Amino acid sequence: MEAKEQQTEMVVPAAAASSNSTTPTIKVAALCGSLRKASFNRGLIRCATELCDEFIPGMRVEYIDTEHLPFVNTDLEAGGTHPPVVEAFRRKIRDADCVLFATPDFSENAIDWASRPPNVWVDKAAAIISAAGGSGGSRAQQHLRQIGVFLDLHFINKPEIYIIAKHPQKKFDIEGNLIDPDIKERLKLLLLSLQAFTLRLRST
Repeated sequence: MEAKEQQTEMVVPAAAASSNSTTPTIKVAALCGSLRKASFNRGLIRCATELCDEFIPGMRVEYIDTEHLPFVNTDLEAGGTHPPVVEAFRRKIRDADCVLFATPDFSENAIDWASRPPNVWVDKAAAIISAAGGSGGSRAQQHLRQIGVFLDLHFINKPEIYIIAKHPQKKFDIEGNLIDPDIKERLKLLLLSLQAFTLRLRST
């Protein structure tokens, strides 16, 4: 199989599927383990952004750049403050309602900075997508879920999307953009699930 995705039919809660203009706006912070613009995982984030703009009212994806973050160093936290670039990153995570990780290579440095006291990951809904060779990033996804327990992140369970990019020309174009319609549909379902779960956490 070239892509592993949950095959059971997924029922999207009415709260997520509704196009009612009163639906609260959900801000999604999207992080990618790869800094390369044409990476497949960056392409998945671009597709998620487009899907929300076109099909999911009240949900907005913002790509959060982590390229300029310094390595975690407690010497940089003198006086209980962070360097401006780190504080700007932490603010974006804190202000987001949920998080979308595009891995298999996730930035432990970015995760560590956002987990420094006070932990800005806490109680946020999250989802993971990945494209890679071999297992499609499934092992990295499991590792990230384990880290999420410590961070107090709450990952959705379904659908799972890890794309085995063994023949990338069938799923992505030369610029790393997702072109496979079936995977786009699965990605839309994942975003709807993330939206519904985020709204559910808000109400508790």
